[in-house]
Amino acid sequence: LTFPLLSVTLLVSFGSSMLYGYNLAVVNSPAAHIKAFYNTTWARRYGHGLAPGPLTLFYSLTVSIFALGGLVGSLLVGLLVERYGRNGTLSRSTLLILLAGGFMGFSRELGSPEMVIIGRSITGLHSGRCCLGCRAVHGPFLMARSPAHSQGTGEDFIFPMATGSANLRGFLGLVPSVFICLGVFFAQVLGLPELLGEGRFWPLFLSVVVVPASLQLLLLHCFPESPRYLLIERNDVCGATKALRQFLGTPDVQDVIEEMKEEQRSLSSMEMVSVWQLLRDRSVRWQTLSVVVVNAGMQLSGIDAIWFYTTIIFENTGIPVSQIPYTTVGTGAIEVVMGLIGCFTIEKLGRRPLIITGFCTMGICSAGITVSLLLQTALPWMRYVVAACVVGIIAGFCMGPAGIPFLMTAELFTQSHRPAAYIVGESLNWLCNFTVGFIFPFLQMSAGAFCYLVFCGICLLVALYIYLVIPETKNKTFMEISHIFA
Repeated sequence: LTFPLLSVTLLVSFGSSMLYGYNLAVVNSPAAHIKAFYNTTWARRYGHGLAPGPLTLFYSLTVSIFALGGLVGSLLVGLLVERYGRNGTLSRSTLLILLAGGFMGFSRELGSPEMVIIGRSITGLHSGRCCLGCRAVHGPFLMARSPAHSQGTGEDFIFPMATGSANLRGFLGLVPSVFICLGVFFAQVLGLPELLGEGRFWPLFLSVVVVPASLQLLLLHCFPESPRYLLIERNDVCGATKALRQFLGTPDVQDVIEEMKEEQRSLSSMEMVSVWQLLRDRSVRWQTLSVVVVNAGMQLSGIDAIWFYTTIIFENTGIPVSQIPYTTVGTGAIEVVMGLIGCFTIEKLGRRPLIITGFCTMGICSAGITVSLLLQTALPWMRYVVAACVVGIIAGFCMGPAGIPFLMTAELFTQSHRPAAYIVGESLNWLCNFTVGFIFPFLQMSAGAFCYLVFCGICLLVALYIYLVIPETKNKTFMEISHIFA
């Protein structure tokens, strides 16, 4: 793993995955200030404030519209990458963040709640483009096997080379999820009262995303385009050779060029499968169902409710308002630590133990929140048990469910089926993200403490499915995995 390869991986994760994590958590701490702004603006326009129900609806839309933008962005990324390449796609997506930052940053000055909602949807569009680009365009390189291990498996290499990267596949495949955790953590730190957590700073807090996006835009042009894209998509042998020499740090790249040419010839005779064909293909029926279960389960596990509404959850438990920002930052720090632990242990422990343990931990902690809230009246110290259960949900998620579903999506399919599988998995991710973000406040109002039992049931059922159906994919080729499914 050379320094240029590691650098471009970190840069892309910094400008895509970290921004995604930041936008997940950025609406958490300023929730009361955003609601107050909506209420004040509505009263100025119509002479009366918003009732609690419509105000909750307005705020839920602000939170969840991010996911609808992400869904649209993920569906467009394939066309953009094919047309503009990796650098071009990320550059155009970064310009969206600058536009979104402008909308959100000036929303209060112009008295327009609509600008906040539009800005959130645009940040979602950017995250949908970049996150799927990072997973589906850079991910296959991170999960690439050495040529000796991958011959005949149809692996989607970005840098096909004999790096022996099979033992790094899981580690590097989870790097984006660590950056998501870092993005959430930075949003929690900036949301402290001493920084941008004051009421007058919330527009700036929402628009801080322009800083890392601008930095990525400037640094991205220091790196060449993906060699695989240059040779296979553009047939630019000279450009691919030059890029490979810079990435690999060696002038002798002829073997890699020949390998990519062989891949180009095999891809030209390969018919790519559409989403409809994937869903109807009985030979990969269980693989497709597994992608559906783990991707939908990842978002329906309750982690989005924790990220979006941590402050509200802690307020309902009776934790003093002055302590909530610091409690939230503590959960974010644990999140980063658990993400790193998952990265460094995935190749030793395997995919199945981490993801099953993660979902089981989340399910048990969700049930723990329900029990703690029910006993809180009699036992006031139960509020701190709720905080511990929230930490347990975050730790369980970052241990495995945060990144392994994306890793599995690539490992369960050949190149002909993989793009359609990514579309299915990513679409479910964003749809379920929207569902949880929009419905959770109303679910909490109607079901009270019992709303967390919904997440408990989903987590335990997904863990049971993985235990019964999905095999260990560590160091296995597609054919080996396919035989196990059969």
